[in-house]
Amino acid sequence: MANGIIIIDKPSGWTSMDVCAKLRGLLRERRVGHAGTLDPMATGVLPVFVGRATRAVEFAAEGEKEYVAGLKLGLTTNTQDTTGQVLEERPFLGTLQDLEAALEPFRGEILQVPPMYSAIKIKGKKLYELARKGCEVERPPRPVRILSLQAEGQTGADEFVLRVGCSKGTYVRTLCHDIGQALGCGGCMSNLRRTRAAGFGLDQAVTLEQVCAAAERGEAEKLLLPVDDCFSDRPSLTLKAGAAKKVRNGAPAPAPDAGDGEYRVYGPAGEFLALGRVHGGTLTTIKSFFEVDRI
Repeated sequence: MANGIIIIDKPSGWTSMDVCAKLRGLLRERRVGHAGTLDPMATGVLPVFVGRATRAVEFAAEGEKEYVAGLKLGLTTNTQDTTGQVLEERPFLGTLQDLEAALEPFRGEILQVPPMYSAIKIKGKKLYELARKGCEVERPPRPVRILSLQAEGQTGADEFVLRVGCSKGTYVRTLCHDIGQALGCGGCMSNLRRTRAAGFGLDQAVTLEQVCAAAERGEAEKLLLPVDDCFSDRPSLTLKAGAAKKVRNGAPAPAPDAGDGEYRVYGPAGEFLALGRVHGGTLTTIKSFFEVDRI
């Protein structure tokens, strides 16, 4: 059975779930999930978890992300990107330096009001469903963290390129909208490419065409990365046979030589067993990843 992570360079026009559905067929595996939704217009890094590796999605989705976005100033739309209905047009008469000066308040911990065209639920209703009916409801602002924000260039009189490093839950199109409001002319996002997510970059990504070609050769599984790559920021801990057996049975195991903290836990043969936590010389399992033997 297919188990591992495949980093897809998502094409424009596909939803993240479209990509997962395609991979279910190509990899012949029902258990497929992604970490971090990309809007249909967006492209770039979409980590997809296959088989037993789907147990890691909850950890990967929490990670930091990086994007390259097109910022269109002077235009405000109902979707906060150029695919939406135009609400207002006001010319941007400033310079790249004016934009750069306006970015400073958006770095660090900020509050964002989620866009109406989003999957966030208010009183059980998804916002985009309400927006499509012409309704707008009050959305409480949410804290997000902008780790880095740079204007990388100017592509037109009112068009710029932004590079954004941010926390989970950040809406880059809302960031573009808010920057436009701060400049007094309005703004929206013209394109979006994710360059990093869950610790994976574009250099590790493959296209759906490459996966299809590999599947035709019977080699699609060779594109899968091991699931422990998702936890490469944690140190490794290799157990002896007795302790590894305890982990496989879901029991605490002794780890007298390991300091407190989270570890990638391996068995004596080098097989990845679990993400674990050591406290006071005792190892407990946070999430197991070994394939359960089936009779």
